[in-house]
Amino acid sequence: MGHALTGFMNATDRLRFVFGPATRLDSDAPVIHKHDQYEQASDEDLSHFVVETDSDGHHYAVRREDMDKLV
Repeated sequence: MGHALTGFMNATDRLRFVFGPATRLDSDAPVIHKHDQYEQASDEDLSHFVVETDSDGHHYAVRREDMDKLV
């Protein structure tokens, strides 16, 4: 196992010279969330579901149309 790890570390060290060092971002900087068209489509799809919780604490999704039929 030690030989494999050493080989991997040597390979990543050589790749550093090709691609440059790893980017170090400021960990205190706020995360910028960009809401793109794929997220909008996903939000639209998920808006048709309601999250329910049963008596054991398990969560599950139910279609809104099915909830209307039960009520």
